Amino acid sequence: MAKAKITVRLNGPFRVEDPDGLIELVDVDGNPYTINLGGKPAYALCRCGASENKPFCDGTHGKIGFQGASCAVPAEEKK
Repeated sequence: MAKAKITVRLNGPFRVEDPDGLIELVDVDGNPYTINLGGKPAYALCRCGASENKPFCDGTHGKIGFQGASCAVPAEEKK
């Protein structure tokens, strides 16, 4: 089983679970983000584009009624 996992939340963010701290999140210039998880092994990345704390989710998706694809599509169905 993978140590890190990214889950698409229903009409919400990407939840990144990284219990061993293996994922490095960097900006467009390659600068790492400092992530203070407060002891939690997970964080959420904005998927709606409206967060004021990008790239992190601030819950705005719920206020704006964001609806996004949340289910994986089997490879044979993709075009």
